[in-house]
Order: sequence, then C-alpha cells, then structure tokens
Amino acid sequence: MRKDRSGTMVYSTETGNQCPDCGQARPKCRCGTEAPVPRGDGIVRIRRETKGRKGKCVTIVDGLPLQPQQLKALGKELKGACGSGGTVKDGRIEIQGDHRDTLLQTLRGRGWTVKQSGG
Repeated sequence: MRKDRSGTMVYSTETGNQCPDCGQARPKCRCGTEAPVPRGDGIVRIRRETKGRKGKCVTIVDGLPLQPQQLKALGKELKGACGSGGTVKDGRIEIQGDHRDTLLQTLRGRGWTVKQSGG
C-alpha cells in the first residue's frame, strides 16, 4: 500500500475497496457496526417545521435512541403509515406534510414515550 506524505492512501490493488473513514478493506471495516446510539432523555418528540422549506410543512421525529440502520427501517415504516415521502437525516426522521397525530399514535403503539413539541 502506498501513501503520500499526509498519510492518505494514493493507490492500492491489493485489498480492493477501502472504507473512506478508517482506510481498512471493506470486509475488515468496523466503522458502521460500532456507531454510538444517541442518548437523550428517553422521550421521542414530534414537531412540525416549515423553516427553510419555502413554506412547505415537514413533520420531524426526534429523540429515537436507535442505530442508523434501525432508524432508516423505522423511517420507511412511518412513511408508509402516513402515505407520504420523507427522509432520515442527522439522527431524525422527516416526513413530508403534517402527520403529527398519525405518528403520535403509531409510536405510542410501539411503546415509546412520545410528546408533541412546538406550536
């Protein structure tokens, strides 16, 4: 493996694909498996937001102590329950439209402590 002066890999054919974070070969990479679970106060908060979206409403679910893969799976399920699009960003789930009541019932049914925050 060849490295430049700063220590970053320049070129290698000996191991194949490399992880951009740790520089290890993909099969040996452990970056994604050891991601820390965000800690909070144990309360899932649901809020409606329009700031920075040209007036469009988005419902945000915050405070879920889940791994990124679990969060993505839950986001997909919640989008299906609301019949709407959305995304998972920065440890939170964003659902297009105002679906606070639907999300509140769905998450309470899963056993989470849920509160509506904001106006």
